[in-house]
Amino acid sequence: MKIKQAIDRIPGGLMLVPLLLGACVHTFAPHAGKSLGSFSNALITGTLPILAVWFFCMGASISLKATPVVLRKSGVLVATKVATAALAGVVASRFLPPGGITSGFLTGLSALTVICVMNETNGGLYMALMQQYGTKEEAGAFCLMSLESGPFMTMVTLGIAGIASFPYATLFGALLPFLIGFALGNLDPELRRFFGSAVPVMVPFFAFALGNNLDFAVILNTGLLGILVGICVMLVTGTTLVLADIFLAKGNGTAGIGASSTAGAAVAVPQIIAGIEPRYAAVAPAATALVATSVVVTALLTPVVTSLWARRWGVLSAKYRDAAFASLDALTDSQGLDGQLERRPLEQ
Repeated sequence: MKIKQAIDRIPGGLMLVPLLLGACVHTFAPHAGKSLGSFSNALITGTLPILAVWFFCMGASISLKATPVVLRKSGVLVATKVATAALAGVVASRFLPPGGITSGFLTGLSALTVICVMNETNGGLYMALMQQYGTKEEAGAFCLMSLESGPFMTMVTLGIAGIASFPYATLFGALLPFLIGFALGNLDPELRRFFGSAVPVMVPFFAFALGNNLDFAVILNTGLLGILVGICVMLVTGTTLVLADIFLAKGNGTAGIGASSTAGAAVAVPQIIAGIEPRYAAVAPAATALVATSVVVTALLTPVVTSLWARRWGVLSAKYRDAAFASLDALTDSQGLDGQLERRPLEQ
């Protein structure tokens, strides 16, 4: 059976198929992990440990020479994502009630909801996609994306950062595995090759664990509005991130598409913010459902859109072009022709 070959035909298959399987387990057998226990439970619920090891290996695979590229890429993506969310929140606050909408089809919509769904990137999904469709430097851009996790940036964007403190220890803890791997990989090239080879292998395992945090029933609970919110997140943040990646980070836009998702951690933010700012208390439950739906929708759409973009304008198109030229070079050599064909820029 050619299972791997069949999965590779699906855009983002190595990420998407295990993620869907995990979501099915969580939807139809939510207590499977606790019932099975032991290693099965660890595989089902081990998102953070798997991500930690993966992050370590990713750090080990990046050369010191690439550090400026990583910092520039991650800085551009984080700044653009936060700025987009802030602007969208300001616009939403002009048209929506201060505490959000609490009845009707638009129940749950508020400036808080808009900022939550756009402010945080699914870092694990981003790294998996960049490993498959981008470059090591683009995958390493996740190192600064931890700034978006949790309620901190949301509080800043909402203008209530004065009652919150920056979690330095948490940020350092998120970066530490990457930094250790980065140090070892640059001290010993053999270790870089050893740990770097494990990065693609761990993609389906992390995707399966990530899928076990998603519930398809959430889409039914929030209805069409939740789906539309997820699509809007892809359209709005995807557009600004692609433009920033191309014109500021000197990329091809693939990293921008890969960073246009909503992080699973964002689901907890509405309730946290509501506990600090009482005016959002009434809308927090519905906002949480909308954010959760956006997590599901963007987790499904981002791999597909990223794959399509990469195959047309990204790294994959360059790989296919080089492979085609290599075949043509071999053909001309076999016919006794001197030199190689002229390689012109890929026409868009």
